Amino acid sequence: MTNKEKVLKRLFDIFFSFLGLISLGWIILLSALVSYLLSGENGFFKQTRVGQNGVLFSIYKIRTITSKPNKLFIRYSKFLRRKKIDEFPQLLNVILGSMSLVGPRPDLEGYADKLEKEDQIILQVKPGITGPATIVFKNEDELLNLQEDKEKYNREVIWPQKVLINKKYVEEFKLKNDVIYLLKTLFNL
Repeated sequence: MTNKEKVLKRLFDIFFSFLGLISLGWIILLSALVSYLLSGENGFFKQTRVGQNGVLFSIYKIRTITSKPNKLFIRYSKFLRRKKIDEFPQLLNVILGSMSLVGPRPDLEGYADKLEKEDQIILQVKPGITGPATIVFKNEDELLNLQEDKEKYNREVIWPQKVLINKKYVEEFKLKNDVIYLLKTLFNL
């Protein structure tokens, strides 16, 4: 990615994240309020993820996990995750500069921070709210739920495929592709 492409991508991210927050802000706040009322815990959820250059950062989401689950909260959480509404607060991550609208999804420690050799190219870009691997594995939760050993399947099957997809994204970066990935994400909700 050239310096010009980096600047254009950042301007694109800021502009559309700002528009997203303006148009979706009420949904974010209402969803967080309902999560709070159903769980009794903060409606927002913060978690440490691996970002650009392997730097750790806090990702923001709507709470879909609680220490005291009830049937209503579980159904509500499934709805938020299926519609990806729990991801909307990450628009703030984009504005703050820790994420991009499009890029490899930010992983928990133990995955992206363990990349080696040419696979480390993935860490050269900011992680994204969506991206090519996110689109390919849009039903990842359902796929994992079919597995006896979810962690093993993720580590041995899904993760290597995501690495290949994300490497290709970084190596062949074009801003027009980011627009296509965003449109695919929006129309697959």
